[in-house]
Amino acid sequence: MSQTFLPPQWLKQLFDPYAVLGISVTADERQILKRYHTLAKLLHPDRYAASHNPDRELAAAIFSHLINPAYEKIKHRQKRCSAIAILRGWEQQAKFIQSPLAQELMEMSALEAEFFYEEAIASYAVAQYKSLHQFSVVTKQISILNLVYLRLHKTEVFLPPEPASGIIEVQVKPVELILCDKTNVKPVLKNYAQRHYERAIEYVRLTNWSLAVQELRDAIKLEPNNSDYHALLGLVHLQQKFPGMARVYLRQALKLNPQHSLALKYASRLKINPSENVNPQSMAKAVSIAALLSLFAPKNRSQVKC
Repeated sequence: MSQTFLPPQWLKQLFDPYAVLGISVTADERQILKRYHTLAKLLHPDRYAASHNPDRELAAAIFSHLINPAYEKIKHRQKRCSAIAILRGWEQQAKFIQSPLAQELMEMSALEAEFFYEEAIASYAVAQYKSLHQFSVVTKQISILNLVYLRLHKTEVFLPPEPASGIIEVQVKPVELILCDKTNVKPVLKNYAQRHYERAIEYVRLTNWSLAVQELRDAIKLEPNNSDYHALLGLVHLQQKFPGMARVYLRQALKLNPQHSLALKYASRLKINPSENVNPQSMAKAVSIAALLSLFAPKNRSQVKC
């Protein structure tokens, strides 16, 4: 198949392999392979042959000269690291910041931006290849989202280790003590609640809601007055289609911090009055329900199927 079926500007402008596949820069090997198989079925020549669709050659060219090379660039962890490094170079030079989409994302709080980014990528992916003649427009929007995300994350983007047979190894380290040379200085205990919270954020990125709930409940046990933990747990329950439990935790987050941006955003959607107090009985009931639900979560945290 000749490249003449593709406009030359497509080959030059669509430099982001993640955007070409329609996935986020935090995608792991399993997600990348799943998306690749989806696109292979969607653009397969046989799909167009039955209806004599004139776009058959265009679909084959897109798959051969854009999607296949993009998949080759990020199908292994080492290649993904190289691809991220190249995108960081583009992020520093690009003028994408003038895009309204980029401005909207950069004005959000860090946690709110995480959810907006993942949801926007998923929405664009659904529409990306519905029109082969317009797919480049959608792909450019995904690329903008990826570049903004990299700008918001100056440190290395989370790249999970290569899973074996669909299994992700989750390393749970014991509490560490930092010992100083001077005997009159007490050991400093690292914030274990924050570790649970950070792991919960990673599970949210992987849309593994049950494990995110587990981590957040553990974090709340250690630090019950942290509004971030309650707000994120409320949002996770909302994603699980448990609006009642979502209301309880979002109310608690607003009780602890009436200005919490994430809780305020979803409070209006759930018709929560930010000034109302949390009913202690409702909070206790929600915790007991969460404990019951956790019985159905995977027991072995060292090996979790996603």
